[in-house]
Amino acid sequence: MTDTAEKLDYSKTLYLPETDFPMRAGLPQKEPELVARWQQMDLYKQLRVSATGREKFVLHDGPPYANGNIHIGHALNKILKDVITRSFQMRGYDSNYVPGWDCHGLPIEWKIEEAYRAKGKNKDEVPINEFRRECREFAAGWIKVQGEEFKRLGIVGDFENPYLTMNFHAESRIAGELLKIAQSGQLYRGSKPIMWSVVERTALAEAEVEYHDYESDTIWVKFPVNNAVRDGAVMGDLVGAFVVIWTTTPWTIPGNRAISYSSKVNYSLYEITEAENDFGPRPGEKLIFADRLAADAFAKAKLQYRVVRSVSALELAGLGVRHPLEGLGGGYHFAVPMLDGDHVTDTDGTGFVHTAPGHGREDFDIWMEQARHKGVDTKIPFTVDDGGFYTADAPGFEGARVMDDNGKKGDANDRVIKALIERNALFARGRMKHQYPHSWRSKKPIIFRNTPQWFVYMDKEYNLAADTENNVAYLLENEGFKNNAVDLALLGKPVTIRNLALKAIDDTRFVPSAGQNRLRAMIEQRPDWVLSRQRAWGVPICVFVDEQGEILQDEAVNQRILEAFDLEGADAWFAEGARGRFLGSRANEGWTQVMDILDVWFDSGSTHTFTLEDRPDLKWPADVYLEGSDQHRGWFHSSLLESAATRGRAPYDTVVTHGFTMDEKGQKMSKSLGNVVAPQDVMKDAGADILRLWVMTTDYWEDQRLGKTIIQTNVDAYRKLRNTIRWMLGTLAHDEGEEIAYADLPELEKLMLHRLSELDKLVREGYDAFEFKKIARALIDFSNIELSAFYFDIRKDALYCDAPSSLRRRAALAVIRKIFDCTVTWLAPMLPFTTEESWLSRNPNAVSIHLEQFPTVPTEWENEAVAEKWARIRKVRSVVTGALEIERKDKRIGSSLEAAPVVYVNDPELMKALEGQEFEETCITSGIAVVAGEGPESAFRLPEVQGVAVDPKLAEGTKCARSWRVTTDVGSDPAYPDVSARDAAALHELAALGRL
Repeated sequence: MTDTAEKLDYSKTLYLPETDFPMRAGLPQKEPELVARWQQMDLYKQLRVSATGREKFVLHDGPPYANGNIHIGHALNKILKDVITRSFQMRGYDSNYVPGWDCHGLPIEWKIEEAYRAKGKNKDEVPINEFRRECREFAAGWIKVQGEEFKRLGIVGDFENPYLTMNFHAESRIAGELLKIAQSGQLYRGSKPIMWSVVERTALAEAEVEYHDYESDTIWVKFPVNNAVRDGAVMGDLVGAFVVIWTTTPWTIPGNRAISYSSKVNYSLYEITEAENDFGPRPGEKLIFADRLAADAFAKAKLQYRVVRSVSALELAGLGVRHPLEGLGGGYHFAVPMLDGDHVTDTDGTGFVHTAPGHGREDFDIWMEQARHKGVDTKIPFTVDDGGFYTADAPGFEGARVMDDNGKKGDANDRVIKALIERNALFARGRMKHQYPHSWRSKKPIIFRNTPQWFVYMDKEYNLAADTENNVAYLLENEGFKNNAVDLALLGKPVTIRNLALKAIDDTRFVPSAGQNRLRAMIEQRPDWVLSRQRAWGVPICVFVDEQGEILQDEAVNQRILEAFDLEGADAWFAEGARGRFLGSRANEGWTQVMDILDVWFDSGSTHTFTLEDRPDLKWPADVYLEGSDQHRGWFHSSLLESAATRGRAPYDTVVTHGFTMDEKGQKMSKSLGNVVAPQDVMKDAGADILRLWVMTTDYWEDQRLGKTIIQTNVDAYRKLRNTIRWMLGTLAHDEGEEIAYADLPELEKLMLHRLSELDKLVREGYDAFEFKKIARALIDFSNIELSAFYFDIRKDALYCDAPSSLRRRAALAVIRKIFDCTVTWLAPMLPFTTEESWLSRNPNAVSIHLEQFPTVPTEWENEAVAEKWARIRKVRSVVTGALEIERKDKRIGSSLEAAPVVYVNDPELMKALEGQEFEETCITSGIAVVAGEGPESAFRLPEVQGVAVDPKLAEGTKCARSWRVTTDVGSDPAYPDVSARDAAALHELAALGRL
């Protein structure tokens, strides 16, 4: 052995990986540093500058509510949006993300009122604009907090200039949208039963209501028949009988004005024969029920009965019925008409529906449609006020209350039931648990209450072109208005908000596609849009009305309002002297200033106007709206209606929907169950990229699950991915940037480039389709299965041990460089922190990976022939690997390099694929023999790979001290007697270059 060989540490002669990129990520510490770096360098601005002149891609941010720390739903939502905007930015678009916040409305107002109550302060004694100022300050504080939390998630956007619904310009534009609708004749003041929160003293929209279990009082009530006529003849056996209704809201009986039945249901007259109880209905009484429901009702009241005869729909139509409370408090002296309604069924109750037009939408509709033809007074009573107290329209119940300020049942039900018992009008009573509407803010039950409100017509025809004159040029330019108007005309449909919205739904892409039917069903069924709220914090319904409720149509007045809002905000409407200021010379005409405020859904539904239209760095319509599935009745819905009403089309081209996050058992997260996963905790313990990886690997279109086990699963997956990136960085430390011509590459390298070409298509198509799990799964599998466990494993010997001049080593470096560039940039939208860290480690002088574009993949990389050939090679390799695994398990070998198996191949196609291959290198063995034939019975086989058998044998020769291969040429070079000829040649070359 020479002196040189004696002194040489062979490990220092290898091209082993060298990198400062840590194995342990330390994301909770590293990520805030990167956030600070991005802010210091103003990454957002640099992204905008770099995208100058590119085609715009706009995801319009649905505004979260500014009233608390972010939760896991916020994190899921913002991460998805960030991935979308980043992925388009890195594919040649100007993808500008402008975050926004919903700032008005009851939740903030409620918080300020709570603070007042704690201090013994009365809200009504505080000047309204002082109260509004406190609401504004409260919202501003939470916007700042949430903004920092969003940035900690890795979100990049215009956080310095977000859109806020409470900005003065935004309030002016929201008011302007309302005035457009008013000028088009679509805004009207009407009296309808609407959802009302007694606790919050305001009307609620469908989107502000959620359903919870609730126990209701149920009653069966007898309405006396005093007249019965059919075809002019009196039906004497029906006079003195009772029509029985069933209801879960006894307190609405004072509001009853009719009974609904169905001509499609079979009814009969029944007579009580026995009564088990000493109270209630008596033997001899006759009652009318739907046939399918009579038995259950009589059983409930513990009564025996007989069927007298059937009762026809014509007879029911001719019944004269009196109110069961007739005479109470001097009231209820009116006829109760029988109305034939499609909404009546015989699936529950009695087959008759108590109809109180002031307390139910279907009740209201049938009353307005049919009652006028019955010759009765169609005036709808206002039986309950905004505090849940009975009014003078409910005689005999003065002082009773439906619900108190805490959402608890009042005494109204008990008072009504008592009155019915006293009049022998109660057939039976009970209780039932069912799903009942609650306010999503206060979590308290609501009631349906008839009250004057401001509505937008859904089905009134109007001239969109004339009434949106200011928008026509813009819409024609953007192919929005013209196409919808023409399409509706061609379909022979009137131009109404409902029809325009339904047409827009047909023109919109939905991801997943089921969202289209869901939104369509909601638009088809929804009643007129109730816009008014009886609160203080928001944009006012800034119109003036006369005594008949007609809206003032005066462009000069409207202009003064909008200019004032733009300069001073909507507070100008509530300022002293506002009426005279805005009406000007018309102040003496008797116009009344409306003081209701707008539904906050109208605010958020208008964000497209002052964000997409008014910002030159954005565009209208948006390419994408993305929110949770509840927004089919929320933001997607209100934005569609507002834009359809004023612009004739949707403000978006695509709607993407995500589900909700449950715990690991599939239960809804709640503080009471202790199963809430806070994004702040995940980031503190594991890092934002772990949270982002979870989002990327879940079926976000459906409800997802999250908990400690799932987080740990993602930590493990991340660790493997990080180690792959780290190995590439270490290996590329020896890369000198040499390009190798494609024709000169070994087949294995061509195979890997082919895989990159396939992944490039998958990644781009996946980002376009918003199928992030498909991308993440493909890249993780590529990293773990095809890189770490296959390509890198095979090429480690060449990369570490080959001579500097080795084409095999240089080609591998060139391809790994491309693999790194592709995979890390493809992952950048998903894992912005890890990819930034690795990119800067690889390119110390780079600014940011997020300013890069996805690499262009040459078409020549696509090589199906090589892919098919290597699919066969890998089949044979899998049998060799299986055989060696058994040898290792049984401790006959320690490493695959100790083996030199004999491979028997009896498949011509597989044999052909192995021709000319250095198959021992592919199998990571020191030697290998490929023999045609079946092989001995004792050989190892895999059932799934027919025609291949492996006889594992030990390699002959000596173990190389440098590469650890077992070869027969160790010692063939006297200068390096303990290494193989290949390694000795490499050492000579290194010595000549002065690298030893």
